[in-house]
Amino acid sequence: MNCFRTFFKKNNKPKEDVLKKFLIVGLGNIGTPYHNTRHNIGFRVLDAFAEKKDLTFEDLRYGAISKTRFKGKSLILLKPSTLMNRSGKAVRYWALKENIQLQNILIITDDLNLPFGTLRLKPKGSDGGHNGLKDIEAQLNTPNYPRLRFGINSEEKGYDTVNFVLGKWSDTEEKQLNMRVEKTIEQTLAFVSQGIQEAMNQFNGS
Repeated sequence: MNCFRTFFKKNNKPKEDVLKKFLIVGLGNIGTPYHNTRHNIGFRVLDAFAEKKDLTFEDLRYGAISKTRFKGKSLILLKPSTLMNRSGKAVRYWALKENIQLQNILIITDDLNLPFGTLRLKPKGSDGGHNGLKDIEAQLNTPNYPRLRFGINSEEKGYDTVNFVLGKWSDTEEKQLNMRVEKTIEQTLAFVSQGIQEAMNQFNGS
């Protein structure tokens, strides 16, 4: 923990090229049983992004990595291969390895407290009971990192929370999902190119 805190402290006046590097993390669990589940929306967004940009992922330490550029910025896409509850290990490793500033780390994750498809980008915040975010906060030793939450809540009542989060999208949700994923990609690129405040103003709540 201390070395990561020191890392950010030492880079409080980073070079311009460092400010142009971004780590975009989509949270999820690896393995066939978790494919296309609500909890894996982070993976789905990055997969859609990669398909759109004709990118491929390479399995490396703690995760699958793909790299690209957008409007003069370097983007490193990360799908952690750790369990969801240990996502922080992968985030910390790649942030240090690639010399990414804290404000340039974006975590894309599901949020059970938001209506389906609703987007909410924030520069910092609590983990909201999400174990992946909780581990990232522990590994980075701070809650002050940007996160983009994708709402997965349903109007249905009385469902088991764990089964719902780890369940597949309903047919109704699936019909709208590609459009909502595309909107998530747009907000991510706005975060990279225009800054977090503008990206929040344009897309939050949409």
